[in-house]
Amino acid sequence: MTDSDIGLLLGQARGHWIRLRTLIMLRWVAIAGQITALIAAQRMYHLQLEIGWCFLAIGISVIGNLIAIFVFPENKRLSETENFLMVLFDLLQLAFLLYLTGGLHNPFALLLLWPVTISATIMGLRSVLIIGGAVIILVTLLAEFHLPLRTEMGFILRIPDVFVFGNWAAIIIATVFMGAFSWRLSSEMRSMSDALAATQMALAREQKLTDLGGVVAAAAHELGTPLATIKLASAELIEELDDRPDLREDAALIRQQADRCRDILRDMGRAGKDDLHLRQAPLSTVINEAAEPHMHRGKAIHFHDAPGHGGGFQQPSILRKPEVVHGLRNLIQNAVDFARANVWVESMWTDDVISIRILDDGRGFPPHLIGRIGDPFVRQRRSETDQKARPEYEGMGLGLFIAKTLLERSGAELSFANGSDPYLAGNDRKERRGAIVEVVWPRSKIDAREGEFALPIGRNQPIEV
Repeated sequence: MTDSDIGLLLGQARGHWIRLRTLIMLRWVAIAGQITALIAAQRMYHLQLEIGWCFLAIGISVIGNLIAIFVFPENKRLSETENFLMVLFDLLQLAFLLYLTGGLHNPFALLLLWPVTISATIMGLRSVLIIGGAVIILVTLLAEFHLPLRTEMGFILRIPDVFVFGNWAAIIIATVFMGAFSWRLSSEMRSMSDALAATQMALAREQKLTDLGGVVAAAAHELGTPLATIKLASAELIEELDDRPDLREDAALIRQQADRCRDILRDMGRAGKDDLHLRQAPLSTVINEAAEPHMHRGKAIHFHDAPGHGGGFQQPSILRKPEVVHGLRNLIQNAVDFARANVWVESMWTDDVISIRILDDGRGFPPHLIGRIGDPFVRQRRSETDQKARPEYEGMGLGLFIAKTLLERSGAELSFANGSDPYLAGNDRKERRGAIVEVVWPRSKIDAREGEFALPIGRNQPIEV
C-alpha cells in the first residue's frame, strides 16, 4: 500500500466522523438561548419585536430538529455535504433573527462567528471558504438592512455609526482569523491522526512478519497428523506392492517425502517458537535485513561498519524489533528512490551509543523542507525532470514520518541533513553529496546483551535433518 493509498483511505474514513445527534444537541442549545433572549427582551426590557416572525424562525429550527431525530437513526454520521448544509441552515436562520432584531445594533450579532468555527473544525477548505464568505456577506447586509429595535414608548435603540462600523470590522476580522486558525489547527490534527494510524498499520504488518515463526510452529503441529497418516498408508502400500516394483518405488518416494516434510516443519517450528536468538541479531545482520528488499533495484548499496572511540572490535548484538527493521527499511527505500547510483549505509558503535548513517548521491533534501522532514503529508511540487526520472513516485512524506515515529519509539534520535549544497554544479559536489539521515540510539536502549532491555541468550535448539 502506497502513501497515496493510505492517505486516501484515511481521508475517506474521516469524512463521516460527526454524528448527526451532536449537531442536533448544539441546535437545541441555540434554540433555548434564542427563546430565552426573546422572552427577556420582551418581558424585562419591554422591547417591541416582530415576535411572530421571530418564533416562526425558531419554530423552523425546532421542526428541522424533530424531523432529523425521527427520520434518521441515532448513530447517523454526516458526510461533508450534509455537515455543510446543516451549518449553512443554522447560519441563515440566525441571520434572519438578527434582521428582525436590530442587525448589528444587536449585541448577539457576534454569534455569527460560531458557524465559521464549527465549519473550520469539521469541514474541508472549500466548505469553510463558502461559510466564511456567507458570513461576510450577511454581516455587510445586516449593517444596512434590518428592522430597528424599539422601546415600549416607540423610541429606536441604535448605537452610533462608528460603533456599527466597529462591530462590522470586528466580525469580519474575527471570521477570517478564527476560520483560518481553526481550519489550520484541525487540519494539522487530522494529518497527525492519519499519519499515526498509518504508522500503526505499518508496525502491525511488520509485527505479523516477525510472528511468522509462531505461525510456522502452529502449522507444524497441525500438519503432524496428516503427514503421519500419509506415512502409514505409504508403508502399507510398500508391503502390498512387492510384485509391482514400479509402483512400490512410487510409494517409497511418497513415504520419503512425507518424512522430509515432517522434519522441515519440525525444525522451522522450533526456530519460530523456542529459539531466543531470533529476537536479537548482530547490527550488520539487522541492517542487511532492512535493506534486502531494495538490493536489486538498480542502485548499489554499500555497507560499512566500524567501532567508534572505545567501542571495541566486536560488533554489538541489537534487539531485532519490528519497528527498528521497518523504520530502517523505509529510510533505505527513500535513499534508493532518490539516489543516482549509490547508497551508503554506515554503522558505528561505542560504549554509549549505536548509530547508523544512510547517505546517497542524489540531489539531497530540498533546503526549505529540511526543517519539516518527518512531518506527515509534506508534499512538494515535482519538477519535469523528477517526473521523467521517477514517474511512479507520488510521495507525501508519510514514509519518512512512519520511519521517524517507529525508530523514535525504539529510543532513537534522528537527524536530517545534506552532504553538500544541492544547487552546486555536479563537478563541485562530493561523491556522497545527497541526503544524510543519522539514527542514534543510546546503547542501553537497543543492545541485546547489556542494558535495561538485554535478552537472555537461551539454549540453542539443534536442527535435526
